[in-house]
Amino acid sequence: MYSIDQLQDLINKQIAEKQYPDTPSELYEPIQYIMSLGGKRMRPALVLMACDLFGGSVMKALDPAVGIEIFHNFTLVHDDIMDKAPLRRGKQTVHVKWNENVAILAGDVMLVEAYKLLTRVDDNILRSALDVFSTTAAGVCEGQQIDMNFELSNGVDISGYLEMIRLKTAVLLGGSLKIGALIGNAPEEYADYLYKFGENLGIAFQLQDDILDVYGDPEKFGKQVGGDILSNKKTFLLVKALEIAEGIDKEELNYWLSSESAEAETKVQSVTQIYNRLGVRQLAEHQMSQFAEKALSALAKIDIPSERKDTLRSFAERLLIREN
Repeated sequence: MYSIDQLQDLINKQIAEKQYPDTPSELYEPIQYIMSLGGKRMRPALVLMACDLFGGSVMKALDPAVGIEIFHNFTLVHDDIMDKAPLRRGKQTVHVKWNENVAILAGDVMLVEAYKLLTRVDDNILRSALDVFSTTAAGVCEGQQIDMNFELSNGVDISGYLEMIRLKTAVLLGGSLKIGALIGNAPEEYADYLYKFGENLGIAFQLQDDILDVYGDPEKFGKQVGGDILSNKKTFLLVKALEIAEGIDKEELNYWLSSESAEAETKVQSVTQIYNRLGVRQLAEHQMSQFAEKALSALAKIDIPSERKDTLRSFAERLLIREN
């Protein structure tokens, strides 16, 4: 069995050695640029972990795993355009470094490249692997559209929010695991359990992200604390607060959501105080724990020696025990 670090090293080496055509340089340089910015590489690592879990060849799963990572970065390139984001991992976003048209077209080629790499599986699982990938890719796009719809909606509820993050974030973790399981020749039932493990883990991960955006240590978390509050982003904390706030809390929360001239630090502190009074952090943590338990329950249903699942359990712990 490989360790998580060993698998991430394999992925980083494969990405670094990947060659793209020289021309047109405006098309391929942005792809090399975004792929060189690093990241956790957790989605391709899940492909390899799932394959390794069932005794499959990790090297045979490497190209499809890199395909998953290229697809993930394709979504980031296009998301950054939609969000008008200036930075990605501390560097200029593709559309800022080049322009929006270049970023759109480079992203399109990344999607094509992802499919090309996914086809490098054995013929007997090709259709199944592509079906999983296509369904997953469409789900991610659906989640992004729903998230954009939320920006204009005042009627977002918790079930709708959870469905959005399931699609936008969690299905790619589940899909990565299922594709890796297929490459490792896992029984279909076990591949489905792994999908559920990844999906529930992904929802828990996003809920934790919502919590850390407000309550995390910015130096350890690597993001601006309160960014979601400043942008009025629909997170679990905000949606739940709007659902349960009454009286002065509701009045004050609506004031900060509608204020266009509020000083940033004051707004973050004031909304955080409302969250504290309503106890939404604890509610979010409880919901996160429930999804983490669902994930581990699905993993437990795979009837193989428990020690073979240690790497996936360690991955879950690493993902969900982040500094706050």
